Amino acid sequence: MTLEQLRIFVAVAEREHVTRAARALNLTQSAVSAAVSALETRYTTQLFNRIGRRIELTQAGRQFLTEARAVLARAGAAETALADLAGLKRGALAIAASQTVANYWLPPLMQRFCTAHPGITLSLRIGNTETVAAMVHEGTADFGFVEGDVDNPLLSIVPVGADELVLVTSPALAPARRRALTAADLRKMRWVFRERGSGTRAIFEAALAELGIAVSALDIVLELPSNEAVRTAVEHGAGAAALSRLAVLEALQSGTLVALKLNLPKRKYVALRHKERWVSQAEREFFAMIAAREPRKQRA
Repeated sequence: MTLEQLRIFVAVAEREHVTRAARALNLTQSAVSAAVSALETRYTTQLFNRIGRRIELTQAGRQFLTEARAVLARAGAAETALADLAGLKRGALAIAASQTVANYWLPPLMQRFCTAHPGITLSLRIGNTETVAAMVHEGTADFGFVEGDVDNPLLSIVPVGADELVLVTSPALAPARRRALTAADLRKMRWVFRERGSGTRAIFEAALAELGIAVSALDIVLELPSNEAVRTAVEHGAGAAALSRLAVLEALQSGTLVALKLNLPKRKYVALRHKERWVSQAEREFFAMIAAREPRKQRA
């Protein structure tokens, strides 16, 4: 049974006339008759009585007409839903993001998208880079944003923004002279690190390796699972930490943290999505907003 067969049956039933139904459907009379006959033959049920040159519904046909109309109505509703989704009138996007992106870079973009497309529901889950990559890989998130390196051949990785790490400590622990730190200075300091799997930690560890410093050689007093926890611990004198400039900007401005002189690499924010999954119109629009925003930021 097909939707086309149902559509033809309903047209014939409502007009009780094959020729008129064929004309309304822009089909040949033989095509309409064949569709009705196929239904009756397939289910060994007579839907119409043929009385002379006219037809009328049987009892089975009248009962089937109610069901056929209901199915066609549901199909019409489904078609409308697809049209709405394509037109960004309704739908949903599940987003995953690592902490720095989720807390500082992503919210303004989400707000702009919701204003432009109020029928699209956005949900956000936050984890470290490894967790976000896993969610996108498994399909529990439509796409994700991270600031760390991801090695997964099934995920597309597209740069969407930039950030930089800054080395910070409390004013009480800051060196009296604001000279550039050496490898020897770094080895003498106490440290607060993000947890393993964090993009922030991975990038800082790579920078330390460039200076010939093994993480095992440092005095790491705390490992904490969020930028906020690390920042608060450092503000209270726990040691030094490498964090996103976005995460410590207010603390630097208020003087509760001091930036130390150490060249740290800039890092890219990247978008992750599964290469083999369909890209919805809502997702395309979200990334179009990102592309439109970044050039303005670069010109500012």
